[in-house]
Amino acid sequence: MLDVVVVGAGPNGLTAAAELARRGLAVEVFEAADGIGGGARTEELTLPGFRHDPCSAVHPLGVGSPAFRAMPLARHGLEWLHPELPLAHPFPDGTAAILARSVGETASSLGARDAGAYRRLLAPFHGRWDTLAADFLRTQWLGLPRDPVTWARFGLNAVQPAALIAATRFRDEKARALLAGLAAHAIAPTTGLATGGIALIFALAAHEVGWPVPRGGSQAISDALGGLLREFGGAVHTGFEVKRLDDLPPARAYVFDTSPTALARIAGLGNAYRGYRYGASVFKIDYALDGPVPWTAPEAGRAGTVHIGPTSSEINAALRAAVEGRDPSVPFLITAQPSLIDPSRAPEGKHVFWAYGHVPSGWTGDATDVIERQIERFAPGFRDRVLARAVAGPRELAARNANYVDGDTACGAFAGLQTVLRPKLARVPYATAHPAVFLCSSATPPGPGVHGMSGHHAARAVWRRLRTDA
Repeated sequence: MLDVVVVGAGPNGLTAAAELARRGLAVEVFEAADGIGGGARTEELTLPGFRHDPCSAVHPLGVGSPAFRAMPLARHGLEWLHPELPLAHPFPDGTAAILARSVGETASSLGARDAGAYRRLLAPFHGRWDTLAADFLRTQWLGLPRDPVTWARFGLNAVQPAALIAATRFRDEKARALLAGLAAHAIAPTTGLATGGIALIFALAAHEVGWPVPRGGSQAISDALGGLLREFGGAVHTGFEVKRLDDLPPARAYVFDTSPTALARIAGLGNAYRGYRYGASVFKIDYALDGPVPWTAPEAGRAGTVHIGPTSSEINAALRAAVEGRDPSVPFLITAQPSLIDPSRAPEGKHVFWAYGHVPSGWTGDATDVIERQIERFAPGFRDRVLARAVAGPRELAARNANYVDGDTACGAFAGLQTVLRPKLARVPYATAHPAVFLCSSATPPGPGVHGMSGHHAARAVWRRLRTDA
């Protein structure tokens, strides 16, 4: 009998498996797809030689993850590449706000009236990434924070809507738009509670650990985790779809890197997660380009990530439309250009480019035109450089990854109590009604992102259960 079976080879499942195998347990992973990775994969989606990331591309929470930093992933090929600028946020006049590694450089890009306010907003947390990240990326109601004073101070800002922080802290649009764009990674209107915390942690990550890409693509993260698992004696089986618990070999514990509803179906837990809500989706396009994106703002050509809004009100309107079920008209776009710093991603002189806008859950329309018109506002002539495109709406995203229910790449809505109480109110959110079954996907705290922390916390819960039962 195995000690642990993990279902799903995404970053959280692989993290849980590697940590449990490192403790000397017999662990095997079963993945329905033909390869490992989940939301951290790299594929030739367009043309030969163009290596795209179907989902995640840029990894501030990955490079700064306490779980990943405790693992020797570099030994298995993971190398982080940092762009000259983590992020640029261009405006129609050809200028841009930037998120630089330096707080001072970032503040200067926001204008004289807001530079000081930005420094004051970040000052209490600068230099405290190790403890703050551990406190942010934990199960908030289990245990005490490592740095209670800093965490309490951060929490006073974090629980606020990003729109409120922007309106009360900043006077001009550049700073407000930069903050709104950072908050938009939560796929929720910036007027929502706790969106301020998302914006602040992404800003702080840029200054402390950067917004890098893995050399070769996001698949490098998953491959490194898989290599570490095998080093510790674990095994991975791909092309193995699990429909019932009985499909799996006998084990002392089963850990699911799946959506809560899939877990309930497979493990026979009935309506255990009937109140769990999935959120809005995205419409994503991967491009093969004949050259770099022709940005009007020079800063955008130096940045690994470019946010296209441009104003805080437009960003909030785009997110609200997606959440409320309306078609996109002027989308807010999150884009990435990894081949600027990683030439292995495209043939010489060519580039890969990644962009998505927000759409309603399960939306079946085509947002290609509205997305490209938005890009052309800030990069005239962009369409002339497109060699090929791979388009994925909610249906295609859900088909690629079963965890993305109706295209929800966050595996759960960032709204109301579910913002923190994922997947439901429970003392240990990784445990289930079945004593041998656990959940480790991004539906559990601390939530979405390629950081492995949900897997890390679930592994600890499994380890405690197995030790008690021994």
